[in-house]
Amino acid sequence: MSSNYRNSRNNVPWLIILLEAAFIILFYFFGLNSDPSLSSISYPVFQDVNLIVIFGFGFSLTFLKRYGFSSTGFNLLIIVLGVQYSVLIEGVVFFFRQRENEDSLKRITRAVVSMTAVVISSGAVLGKTNPVQLILMTVVEVLAFHMNRWINTTFLQVVPDNISMMHVHLFGAYFGLAVSSRFSEPSPGSEKNASTPKSDLLSMLGTLFLWVFWPSFNSVLAVDSKSKAIYNTYFALAVSAVTAFVLSVLTTKDGKFRMSHIRSAVLAGGVAVGYAAETIKYPWIAMILGLLASGITILGSYCLQRCLNATFKIHDSSGVHVTFGLPGVLGAVAHIILFVI
Repeated sequence: MSSNYRNSRNNVPWLIILLEAAFIILFYFFGLNSDPSLSSISYPVFQDVNLIVIFGFGFSLTFLKRYGFSSTGFNLLIIVLGVQYSVLIEGVVFFFRQRENEDSLKRITRAVVSMTAVVISSGAVLGKTNPVQLILMTVVEVLAFHMNRWINTTFLQVVPDNISMMHVHLFGAYFGLAVSSRFSEPSPGSEKNASTPKSDLLSMLGTLFLWVFWPSFNSVLAVDSKSKAIYNTYFALAVSAVTAFVLSVLTTKDGKFRMSHIRSAVLAGGVAVGYAAETIKYPWIAMILGLLASGITILGSYCLQRCLNATFKIHDSSGVHVTFGLPGVLGAVAHIILFVI
């Protein structure tokens, strides 16, 4: 952890207890009940999304040997706090707008999906923040994300509610980079930046879980065409995985696969196709998005990190910019083009 961890260790339990007590009191006063007769989302689909956020992201960030517990343990801590906070924010909005109760499983699924933004942001500051800072970042980011969604659905009325949730990749990546700019970069060659074969293997295991369950993530909030979203997402992921292996060999001097390339680029297609997964009519469109997203991720990893460090003094610990930020931008632009066409 960062050098301030010992100084803040005594504050961690009190901050958590304070937040949990506030959540319980607010849940009581706002009466966040739900209609159990509604069942728009099945429990297995919710479990897929839960596995993605807790297990997939948690283990995918274990590539730094000194921060395995930070990526898995603290990941679970901020998720369980953030889900309660996210449900509470939406519940308060529903309370003041006097809307009808909705499916409880859909409400908590949307909260888990929104926590993807926080988990992505934590990857940008991995190894540079202590638990207090992570919890405070979660509180601020969840509120900012819901404000962003409210602006999108209120003033940009063409953006459906389920599509606005797909902003988690873009929002999480660039929010994390903004927070990372406030922390210093570890010295080159430091043990804090080192990895081991074991840590890389655990990270790849988490990435495989993300890859397998990503079609559920893109389709869980789809309104009409869940099967089409799954279909398009799978083909985009497949092409991005193939492209990742090809470009990894072509861009290395020794002609070998690089774990960092594979770990980042195999998910790029799923991120890029997230906005338009349920509206793409032909799978070849999703496949082209997967190819472009994977290429942007690998080629961008060579120069973009150096540009960020040199120009903006931003250190991206796990490369969330090339893994989620740039493919998210590509997906947003593609969605606009397809919408206009």
